[in-house]
Amino acid sequence: MRTYPTPPVDELELHRILFALSDPTRLAMVTELSSSGELSVGEQLSGEVPKSTLSHHNKILRESGLTASRPEGTRCYISLREDDLERRFPGLLRTLLSHVTVRHITS
Repeated sequence: MRTYPTPPVDELELHRILFALSDPTRLAMVTELSSSGELSVGEQLSGEVPKSTLSHHNKILRESGLTASRPEGTRCYISLREDDLERRFPGLLRTLLSHVTVRHITS
Protein backbone atom coordinates (compact mmCIF):
# COMPACT_ATOMS: atom_id res chain seq x y z
CA MET A 1 0.00 0.00 0.00
CA ARG A 2 1.26 3.46 -0.89
CA THR A 3 2.04 5.83 1.98
CA TYR A 4 2.05 9.62 2.07
CA PRO A 5 4.28 10.88 4.89
CA THR A 6 3.55 14.18 6.61
CA PRO A 7 5.71 16.04 9.10
CA PRO A 8 4.94 15.45 12.80
CA VAL A 9 3.21 18.30 14.63
CA ASP A 10 6.37 19.47 16.39
CA GLU A 11 8.18 19.74 13.05
CA LEU A 12 5.60 21.94 11.31
CA GLU A 13 7.33 25.12 10.16
CA LEU A 14 5.53 28.41 9.72
CA HIS A 15 7.51 29.48 6.65
CA ARG A 16 6.60 26.23 4.82
CA ILE A 17 2.91 26.63 5.66
CA LEU A 18 2.85 30.26 4.53
CA PHE A 19 4.68 29.34 1.32
CA ALA A 20 2.14 26.59 0.60
CA LEU A 21 -0.73 29.02 1.15
CA SER A 22 0.85 31.75 -1.01
CA ASP A 23 -0.37 30.10 -4.22
CA PRO A 24 -4.00 30.91 -5.19
CA THR A 25 -4.73 27.33 -6.28
CA ARG A 26 -3.41 25.81 -3.06
CA LEU A 27 -5.25 28.40 -1.01
CA ALA A 28 -8.47 27.48 -2.85
CA MET A 29 -7.78 23.79 -2.18
CA VAL A 30 -7.29 24.41 1.56
CA THR A 31 -10.41 26.60 1.68
CA GLU A 32 -12.41 23.84 -0.01
CA LEU A 33 -11.06 21.19 2.39
CA SER A 34 -11.88 23.43 5.34
CA SER A 35 -15.52 23.64 4.33
CA SER A 36 -15.94 20.13 2.90
CA GLY A 37 -13.75 17.94 5.07
CA GLU A 38 -12.08 14.99 3.38
CA LEU A 39 -12.19 14.89 -0.42
CA SER A 40 -10.86 12.49 -3.02
CA VAL A 41 -8.34 13.96 -5.43
CA GLY A 42 -10.95 13.73 -8.21
CA GLU A 43 -13.40 15.82 -6.19
CA GLN A 44 -10.98 18.64 -5.52
CA LEU A 45 -11.84 21.88 -7.31
CA SER A 46 -14.39 20.01 -9.46
CA GLY A 47 -12.14 19.57 -12.49
CA GLU A 48 -11.04 23.23 -12.63
CA VAL A 49 -7.35 22.25 -12.51
CA PRO A 50 -5.55 19.51 -14.49
CA LYS A 51 -4.90 16.31 -12.53
CA SER A 52 -1.12 16.64 -12.81
CA THR A 53 -1.29 20.17 -11.41
CA LEU A 54 -3.49 19.00 -8.53
CA SER A 55 -0.99 16.27 -7.77
CA HIS A 56 1.84 18.81 -7.59
CA HIS A 57 -0.15 21.15 -5.33
CA ASN A 58 -1.26 18.27 -3.09
CA LYS A 59 2.37 17.26 -2.63
CA ILE A 60 3.34 20.78 -1.54
CA LEU A 61 0.37 20.98 0.86
CA ARG A 62 1.17 17.55 2.33
CA GLU A 63 4.91 18.21 2.70
CA SER A 64 4.23 21.54 4.41
CA GLY A 65 2.02 19.73 6.92
CA LEU A 66 -1.26 21.38 5.94
CA THR A 67 -2.89 18.21 4.64
CA ALA A 68 -2.81 14.46 5.07
CA SER A 69 -3.41 11.91 2.32
CA ARG A 70 -5.10 8.56 2.86
CA PRO A 71 -5.14 5.87 0.15
CA GLU A 72 -8.24 3.71 -0.15
CA GLY A 73 -8.30 1.25 -3.02
CA THR A 74 -7.54 3.16 -6.20
CA ARG A 75 -8.46 6.52 -4.68
CA CYS A 76 -6.57 8.95 -2.51
CA TYR A 77 -8.40 11.09 0.05
CA ILE A 78 -7.07 14.43 1.23
CA SER A 79 -7.92 16.09 4.55
CA LEU A 80 -6.84 19.25 6.29
CA ARG A 81 -4.77 18.71 9.45
CA GLU A 82 -6.79 21.29 11.37
CA ASP A 83 -6.24 19.85 14.86
CA ASP A 84 -2.48 19.48 14.34
CA LEU A 85 -2.18 23.01 12.93
CA GLU A 86 -4.24 24.41 15.81
CA ARG A 87 -1.96 22.68 18.32
CA ARG A 88 1.23 23.99 16.69
CA PHE A 89 0.03 27.47 15.61
CA PRO A 90 -3.17 28.34 17.54
CA GLY A 91 -5.60 30.41 15.47
CA LEU A 92 -3.37 30.63 12.38
CA LEU A 93 -5.46 28.62 9.93
CA ARG A 94 -8.76 30.07 11.16
CA THR A 95 -7.37 33.62 10.84
CA LEU A 96 -5.93 33.09 7.37
CA LEU A 97 -9.04 31.40 6.00
CA SER A 98 -11.34 34.06 7.47
CA HIS A 99 -9.69 36.59 5.14
CA VAL A 100 -10.14 34.58 1.94
CA THR A 101 -12.86 36.26 -0.08
CA VAL A 102 -12.11 35.50 -3.71
CA ARG A 103 -11.48 32.06 -5.12
CA HIS A 104 -9.02 32.60 -7.93
CA ILE A 105 -7.68 29.51 -9.68
CA THR A 106 -4.64 29.53 -11.92
CA SER A 107 -3.11 26.32 -13.19
